[in-house]
Amino acid sequence: MNSSAASADAPENPPEVTELLDLAVAALGGSRREGQDRMAAAVTGAVESGRHLLVQAGTGTGKSLGYLVPAVRHAVTAGERVVVSTATLALQRQVITRDLPLVADAVAPRLPRPPRVALLKGWHNYLCRHKVTGGYPVDGATLFDLPADPGPGEGSSAEQHPAAASHGRSDDGARLADHVRRLHAWAQETDTGDRDDLVPGVPDRAWRQVSVTSLECLGQRCPLIDECFGERARNTAREADVVVTNHAMLGIAASGNTNVLPEHDVLVVDEAHELVDRITAAATVDLSGGTVEHAARLVRQHGGTLTDDLDAAARSLAEVLARVPAERYPQGLPAELQSTVGAVRDAARSLLSDLKPDKGAEPDAGLKMAQSALQQLFEVAERMAAQDTSDDVLWCSRPPADVPWGDGVGRLHAAPLAVAGLISSQLLGDRTGVLTSATLALGGTFDPVARSLGLAASTGEDDTVWRGLDVGSPFDYRKQGICYVAKHLPAPGREPTTEAQLDEIAGLIEAAGGRTLGLFSSRRAATAAAEAMRERLDVPVLCQGDDQLPTLVQQFAQDPATCLFGTLSLWQGVDVPGDACRLVIIDRVPFPRPDDPVKAARARAVEQAGGNGFMQVAATHAALLLAQGAGRLIRSTSDRGVVAVLDPRLVTARYGTFLTRSMPDFWRTTDADLVRSALRRLA
Repeated sequence: MNSSAASADAPENPPEVTELLDLAVAALGGSRREGQDRMAAAVTGAVESGRHLLVQAGTGTGKSLGYLVPAVRHAVTAGERVVVSTATLALQRQVITRDLPLVADAVAPRLPRPPRVALLKGWHNYLCRHKVTGGYPVDGATLFDLPADPGPGEGSSAEQHPAAASHGRSDDGARLADHVRRLHAWAQETDTGDRDDLVPGVPDRAWRQVSVTSLECLGQRCPLIDECFGERARNTAREADVVVTNHAMLGIAASGNTNVLPEHDVLVVDEAHELVDRITAAATVDLSGGTVEHAARLVRQHGGTLTDDLDAAARSLAEVLARVPAERYPQGLPAELQSTVGAVRDAARSLLSDLKPDKGAEPDAGLKMAQSALQQLFEVAERMAAQDTSDDVLWCSRPPADVPWGDGVGRLHAAPLAVAGLISSQLLGDRTGVLTSATLALGGTFDPVARSLGLAASTGEDDTVWRGLDVGSPFDYRKQGICYVAKHLPAPGREPTTEAQLDEIAGLIEAAGGRTLGLFSSRRAATAAAEAMRERLDVPVLCQGDDQLPTLVQQFAQDPATCLFGTLSLWQGVDVPGDACRLVIIDRVPFPRPDDPVKAARARAVEQAGGNGFMQVAATHAALLLAQGAGRLIRSTSDRGVVAVLDPRLVTARYGTFLTRSMPDFWRTTDADLVRSALRRLA
């Protein structure tokens, strides 16, 4: 494809990847690692042969350099652009601000020219100069009439803005105006306009006042196109050898908008265990009376058009959603809902036709906002009201009114039943895919993950289109850690915790002297356990929700006696080496919730095709989370400790072997006295 214009610079004999890796590792001040060497060689072979690679690289391998060095080498010497995607903002920042610049500088003297690198995010992540200067109508007429009363710690981290969007935290209306004034001042200083460069961050409601979606953007007709941060980022990416992006962008590309990424020949996916869920989330849509009313309001304000039919459809939808049960619709929407959603679709289609601007008319930002809202509304309603919805999972939800992000109002949702086809056709296609994570081999095989990515199961033959490789870890798990299963406890039931579990937790924490990360399957369980331990033990116990998560993790890391309890946010990404974390407690095998509509529908589809829905969906989900959660214990070669699983099914159920083979290879026991003795010695 030669998507990068570098092929003319390609030398006849490019330097060996091992030589370049040594240069990069030396620049980092490290030393050679066997797993990293094997990974770099495998990535080089993949990009040169065009054969997809799934590579499991355990914690401490140095996998970022293991794929960045061969990626940079290939992009510059072969003239084929490489896109690197990460799941989290933290890793994205590490790659673009530390690892990739270090690699580029270290290997540049041995390449025909210095590598060109770029960062690319979704359009809404960049500040819009035209909106800041008044080119768009303000979303909220009384915005600057609000009192400025900023509180301590408001928007304390750009890393937290997705959570703030979902949960309404840091979004007090009395402080909104102050946030927006700060954004306007920042607009005069920033060189990137990138939301994540604003520290501390701001809540979503404030950010919306200075940004636009890709549908709302005026594009080349914008009077400030030459100063556009988003356009500048895309132009830079189109000229780069290596482009760093995120899984959310891959989700947009997989949904059919492939032009959001520059042309590329190689796709490297770090944190690849999250790819399926991120693609699913990007392709999931929802509909409620409120979303219809919002679109109608924009049309009246900026389109100058009556919205009687859309208003009536919004009222009808709200009435129906108020009385239908919260459940999944495996056969498509019931007749009444389908008719109501169809009315929304038809009204939106009619208004889109009415709002078409005259040919040659000057762009109007307000009208563009109204058209964008209508277009999205039409596409969602059309998808939900279709006669054949077999490719989607449809359901109604009703968040409880007593949670910060819930209002008790019914909402319709549509999610793709499967994304394997989207990944294999839209993301991989004729490109070479390198997918890496510390947890890709589940149950001792790469087949479950390969299947989820649309790659056929391995045949053991050399002509398969993908290869799986586990390069291991520098840690000696059997000497550094114990996996203890509390076989004597009853299997978990519906209650969040039992007295027997609480007794077990208290005994383990007491033996460890605190130093415990508690991973729970629900917020109720984490809270109940935290409250019980605060009463029983004389050690500090933090619980998710007490403060911002980064603050809690920092407090946990700084005081060895402290315990930290939480849910899924703590199962991945928490990196606390040393004495602060000697014990990781997992309350139960983390199967998906029985009422998870997408997982339930996928399991049913597997069964209808003759497969084992439980093993392919529920057990695979649990294996991945168990591997991630257990991986929180050993973070350096000097770490020692225990992973305690309070669910006897891990050793008594038939699927237990599949789950344990997905976890690090700890020394295993069911002897509680032995484990408590080991913890006392460590403490």
